[in-house]
Amino acid sequence: MNQSNGLKTDEISIYHIVLDLVKNIWVILLVAAAVWLGLGSVIKMMYVPEYTASATVAVGTKGKNTNSLNSLNTTKQLAGAFGEVFQSNVLMDKVREDLGDADAIGEISAQAVSETNLMILQAVSGDPRTAYLMLQSAFRNYESVSEYLFSNASLRIVKEPSVPFAPSNSAVLTQDRKLAALAAAVLTAGVIVLLSVFRFTVKTKNGAVRNLDGNVLGLVPFERGGRTLRELAGRKEKHLLVSSSTVSMPFTEGYRKLSARLEHHMKKRGQKILLITSVSANEGKSSTAANLALTLAEKGRKILLVDLDLKKPSQYKAFKGSVEIKHFLEDCLEGRAEAEDILAYDSKDGLYLILQEKGIEQSTTWANSDRLRELLQKYRGEMDYIILDTSPMAVAADAEYLMAAADTAAIVVRQDWTDVQSINEAVDNVRQSRTDLAGFVLNAFVKQGTVSGRYGKYGYYRYGKRRESDAR
Repeated sequence: MNQSNGLKTDEISIYHIVLDLVKNIWVILLVAAAVWLGLGSVIKMMYVPEYTASATVAVGTKGKNTNSLNSLNTTKQLAGAFGEVFQSNVLMDKVREDLGDADAIGEISAQAVSETNLMILQAVSGDPRTAYLMLQSAFRNYESVSEYLFSNASLRIVKEPSVPFAPSNSAVLTQDRKLAALAAAVLTAGVIVLLSVFRFTVKTKNGAVRNLDGNVLGLVPFERGGRTLRELAGRKEKHLLVSSSTVSMPFTEGYRKLSARLEHHMKKRGQKILLITSVSANEGKSSTAANLALTLAEKGRKILLVDLDLKKPSQYKAFKGSVEIKHFLEDCLEGRAEAEDILAYDSKDGLYLILQEKGIEQSTTWANSDRLRELLQKYRGEMDYIILDTSPMAVAADAEYLMAAADTAAIVVRQDWTDVQSINEAVDNVRQSRTDLAGFVLNAFVKQGTVSGRYGKYGYYRYGKRRESDAR
């Protein structure tokens, strides 16, 4: 195994990062909404509203003064001094005494308007009416505090105070909630990106070569299934096969190159029976088995495809319209039919088939039976190659038992699907069975910067919780 130490940049798939973000957008929105609502509840419990009443006053001098410039300078100085008076403890004591509710009394502030004789007074309180009454009390009592300091000064109210209708601190809290919700969404998206990057699955070909314990036989691109007239008429979509006119050229060429490499591997070693499996469900091992059989048959090879995924057979759905089937594999295993009775021939594709329509509960028993091994041995001498489509290794032990009847095995690895460690553990099981491992088929791969469509509806719909339609 050429497993690397640490993540390499060529093992990162931007496509799958974006895909994970899109698939988990509901998580991001849910976290943001939870923070928004949760913070709203906290604010509601802890928030103390503040109401601000304000008034504008003009500071002047008593008597006549013909020198307007001296008068303005004087009144500006008086405005600053009056500000100190309105913020003094002495005046606040009189306001408290006047209103009689010390707990509700807030603060009074004064700010002189630059280069004018104007002054803005503000009273802040937890009660809007109290804030208003504080200013009124301050106007009534300020003379008793300032009479000994400014005997010739006077105040004129320019803007009367009024009772505030809304808290003066609510807008800031709303903005804080928005920022907190946005921060939570960004943080959640960041976690999703990190999980996507560090999820130890096969995302790129370089990552597969570096981390998988075996040879990479080839790569089959992610394929969008075409819509035929039959499908548009509402009939059920078929599997994606290289014999279909709706599949793309890269998809077909991927399988042709793969079959050529596998044939070279098997011919070099005198092998005839190839077992196709995967670790998890929905990795596309059934489509791989079918398309390998078809591409080998294209070259004039005598190929037998046997559906030994006894838990969830699927080849029957792909080929039932092309062949006439009178008996299934189960009939032969249970003695109701002979080996010749279950052999079907697809004249269009030049392919021999042994199919199974329904799942078998005691599949492991038949996978390890002498009757099945005798069946395979019978056709070994008649066929150029026999391809066995078996159950995923994480679903059932059928594939491990069937390895004893196979010459070599290929493991289908779907992009960003199964943990690399689980794949390499499956490799150990293959080698412990003393079966030759031809290598890995990288299936449904989207290269960086390209999206060729959706992968066809091959494989399993009930083995795992993830459905094929959820798998890009």
